[in-house]
Amino acid sequence: MNSGKTQGNHVHTVIVGAGFGGLCMGIKLREAGVEDFVILEKGSEVGGTWRDNQYPGAACDVQSHLYSFSFAPKSDWSQRYAGWAEIQQYILDVTERFDMRSRIRFGREVNSAVFDESSGQWTIGTSSGETYVCRHWVLASGPLHVPAYPDIKGLDTFKGKIIHSARWDKSYDFSGKRVASLGSGGSAIQYVPEIAPTCGKLHVFQRTPAWVIQRDERTYPEWRKKLFGALPFLRTLHRWRLYWGNESRVWPLFTPALARLWQRRVLSIMRRQVSDSALFKKMVPGYTIGCKRVLISNKWLPTFNRPNVELVTDGIVEIREHSIVTTDGKERDIECLVLGTGFVTDPRLYMKEFTLLGLGGRRLQDDWAKIPTAYLGVSVAGYPNMFQLVGPHSALGHNSIIFMIEAQVRHILTCMEEAKRRSAAWVAVKPEAQFKFLNWVSDQLQGTVWTSGCRAWYQTAEGVNFTIWPGSTWAYWLACRRLKSADFEFGGLAK
Repeated sequence: MNSGKTQGNHVHTVIVGAGFGGLCMGIKLREAGVEDFVILEKGSEVGGTWRDNQYPGAACDVQSHLYSFSFAPKSDWSQRYAGWAEIQQYILDVTERFDMRSRIRFGREVNSAVFDESSGQWTIGTSSGETYVCRHWVLASGPLHVPAYPDIKGLDTFKGKIIHSARWDKSYDFSGKRVASLGSGGSAIQYVPEIAPTCGKLHVFQRTPAWVIQRDERTYPEWRKKLFGALPFLRTLHRWRLYWGNESRVWPLFTPALARLWQRRVLSIMRRQVSDSALFKKMVPGYTIGCKRVLISNKWLPTFNRPNVELVTDGIVEIREHSIVTTDGKERDIECLVLGTGFVTDPRLYMKEFTLLGLGGRRLQDDWAKIPTAYLGVSVAGYPNMFQLVGPHSALGHNSIIFMIEAQVRHILTCMEEAKRRSAAWVAVKPEAQFKFLNWVSDQLQGTVWTSGCRAWYQTAEGVNFTIWPGSTWAYWLACRRLKSADFEFGGLAK
């Protein structure tokens, strides 16, 4: 890339994505006195995951008062675990409250980012051909935004209705229909109980059973909402109680022996929800609880007591024009195929068409050939002034990702401020610091339930866990609290 004045829209910072992460970054930039930023969003509205996932029963697995910004509390959450509509409304309200809409450019899908070492700037390209030249850019698209479609023979020949959980068709009427649902993960356990009562026949295809714990479905009474509004410190205490309660769940994840004790209690509760013992045996996971995502539902298991619902554990051979065939030779006629197959979570796959060039023209896809990695889940060696939110090694299995996002945003702002203090054009994590961090993550994962022998979306196709933060969230908060300047290099002279 040639030096000099680059054509395009010039801004201080470009943020990619207008979900929780992108909005948090924008709000905190403004608080830090940076007004010259833009949020590029490929969709037509804010919300990200909560804008897209509008299937029946869609709700959060983290308590409402914790699954929200610490700086933008909401006193009148309707229930302990909010549904998607209330969460999306919260995001819309935050967008208006902090005047973020004026900074968002909708319909801008980013497809390239190229660094110019001579100027210390990035050129961000979009599918529409519009470009933005910036000092810093933040990838806040998150790992759950590209739907995963199964590679099944004949899927493209099916003549009936196909619905992915992340692209739900609200106009479709399931009444009396013969339906096949693929998947038994976080989305399926929410929509299956909702559509089951109306389906004529519902075949639920399960590849791997899940550990399912009880959901607190209590609502907040009006007096409690008013009390939280009138006495904010009580709301804050409630939030902290939820936080530390969730944080205590990390210890079984570190210690498989403790996890197995917890597992026995969960198994007992699960057993009471399914009337057929032979059926229940098919729904008992063969891996230690916590190795894969622990699901929360009071409705999933009882749904299989319905006479119109069938659990299918045989593998799928092919999908035909009006049916689905399994390895036992059985062919089931279906009119609708619902895909609860989740998302493409490996950034090497969902970013394979993304041109991302750093120092010396190096490609991120090449640097991530063995494993996607980032220092604190935020910075990648060789890519100055580029930051990620919920990047590799920073997702959770026990607490609120919003807490992690706020810690990451603070860390990013500290990096920006330190570069400015030094009058440096760019800041980048040192390769040796990133390598040391990756080794630490790998060591921490050893002996935990995450490495106890299951396949989960936390892993690459090669079986490497690149997703999970292997520690407590308060330890992560401390790691992001103060910048270790020795772990970073600063280059160029800011102009």
